Formats: sequence, C-alpha cells, structure tokens
Amino acid sequence: MAPDASHDSVRRRYLKVDTATVADVLDTLGLAHQGLAAELAPYPATAGRMAGRAYTIRGKMTRYAGSGDPRKMQAVDGAGPGEVTVWSGRGRGVCFFGELIALGMKTRGVAGALVDGGIRDIAWIARQRFPVYARYRTPVQSIGRWRVTAWQVPVDMPGATRKRVRVNPGDFVLADVDGVIVIPARVAQKVLLEAERLTRKEVHIRRDLDRGATLEDVLKRYGHV
Repeated sequence: MAPDASHDSVRRRYLKVDTATVADVLDTLGLAHQGLAAELAPYPATAGRMAGRAYTIRGKMTRYAGSGDPRKMQAVDGAGPGEVTVWSGRGRGVCFFGELIALGMKTRGVAGALVDGGIRDIAWIARQRFPVYARYRTPVQSIGRWRVTAWQVPVDMPGATRKRVRVNPGDFVLADVDGVIVIPARVAQKVLLEAERLTRKEVHIRRDLDRGATLEDVLKRYGHV
C-alpha cells in the first residue's frame, strides 16, 4: 500500500503537539471523554510518541484448538503506512503483540500499536524503534487463549473518564508520556489547527516566564492555556 502524502503530513504535525493540548481542545468542542486509561503505557518506557489513523482489530478471550490464529494474520496484513493498529479485546494475562508482528508492521510503514492487552519481546521491539502502548506485559502467548474476531470495525478501549471509549477506523490516535487520546476523524483537522495555535502560545508563555514575568502577568497577556 502506497503512503498517503496528505495523511503523513498531518501525522507528522500531530507528533509536534502534546496529548494534553489536544485534550484541552477536545474539551472546548464538547468531546470530554476521548482520553484512554492510564494503564495504556509505552513499552519500553522510552518508546516515544505515536500518532496515526486507527486501524482497528477486535478479539476476545476464548479457548480454541490449533497452532495459530489465521484471522489474526489476515488482520495484521491489512494495516498500512501511517496507521496505528488498535487492538481491542480486554486481554487477561495473555500477549496480543510481539516482536515478529512489530517487525512486519514496521516494514510496511505502520506507525505503532495500541493494545488493550499484553505485549512481550519488549527488548527486541525496542531495537526496532516501533512504538507500542499496551495495558500490561506478559510472556504468555495468545494462541489457544485469545483470537481475532473482526477488524476495521468500531471497537471500544478502556477510558480515562468513562469506562470505554469508542474508536472507529480512521480516527486519529495520539500518544506521548502523558497518555493516549483519540481524536474523531470528523474533527481531526480542526483539532490539529487549534492545538498548533495553542502550542505556539505556550512557547511565548514559557519564554516570558523564563524572562521573569509572573504567572499573573502571562495570564493577563495570553489568557488561560
């Protein structure tokens, strides 16, 4: 799949703004519950920022016979450049994602993975410089325990201010040291423009504070940020 130049430009711009700023913008738009649960953390901790359109994969905990999950491989092979694979399925103690999947995705230009379950092979994934945010780490594989049921469908992920957050294919996912947030596709461009404006404003505020201005001074000049 060839990369989408316009999407890649938007993705790179999102990587220059913070999730906190984006969350503030979403609040002003009445989208107050787009943050994901704090348990979704980078593995390793130095994984870095992650941004891209959501490519959703849904699964469930279930016992089954056999040596693999062919639907999982079909789902993985559909992810393309600049996308973040969003793995939904409320994993319990098993790994959805490991080194070989990460390597295959990186080769195809996939931007990262967001996993409502476990990750393993963390040291090897770190060498690939492929960002993964997951709910936990575990050496236990998913074969025979968890399987893919659908992909590129609406999925639910654990939320920060509500139990679950809906993620649709094509929504925008942004993750950094503060956490993970989901931007609905219909407002992704609007949110980006406002987040960039606020980021420029914050640069001026930090500069003025460094030069000795008081917090009261900067609030009078720039307003609340």
